[in-house]
Formats: sequence, structure tokens, C-alpha cells
Amino acid sequence: MGFSETLFLFFLALLIFGPKKLPEIARTVGKALNEFKRASNEFKAQITSEISQLELENQHQILPPAEPPAGSVASTSSTLESGGTLETLPPPTRQQHPELKAAPDA
Repeated sequence: MGFSETLFLFFLALLIFGPKKLPEIARTVGKALNEFKRASNEFKAQITSEISQLELENQHQILPPAEPPAGSVASTSSTLESGGTLETLPPPTRQQHPELKAAPDA
């Protein structure tokens, strides 16, 4: 909104409300805008503080250590210490898809 539009609205308000009532209306509008701005700032501050609090809680939350998968090297010592048995996995076998032709080993 430019200067000419603002000036036009001022003269229109002056004609509609009169010179005695215009300052009172301007004060009322100014107070309402100030109150709206204050409420908006309070709302923003409250949202920001809630987000900060949630981020702080998420940073302090420590997850328990994950159990290593069964048969892994890291779990052998804990399995043996707890009295469990150590399982050995069979060696990998080479299986060929039935639709594929067997290629000679080079």
C-alpha cells in the first residue's frame, strides 16, 4: 500500500467519522494492534520454549545398549561368560540356480 492509498483512506475516514471522532478511533486501533502484537510475541515465545524443552529432553534420553546379533564375534565372550554355549555356523555352500547352466571353474 503506497502513500497515495494511505492518504485517500485517511481522507475517507475523516469524511465518514469526522475530525472529532478520528483521533479516538486511531487510538483504539493502535491499542488493538499493540495488544495483538503482544499476544503474538507471547505465543511465539511459548512455542519456542516448548520446542527447546523437547529438544533438551531428546538429547538427555540415553538409549540402552543394543544386544549384538547371535553368532557375532562380539557376543561370543558375553555368551561364554554367562554360561551359554558357543554355536558354530556351517561353512557357506555354493548353490547354483537350477535355471542357470553350470559354468566350469577356471
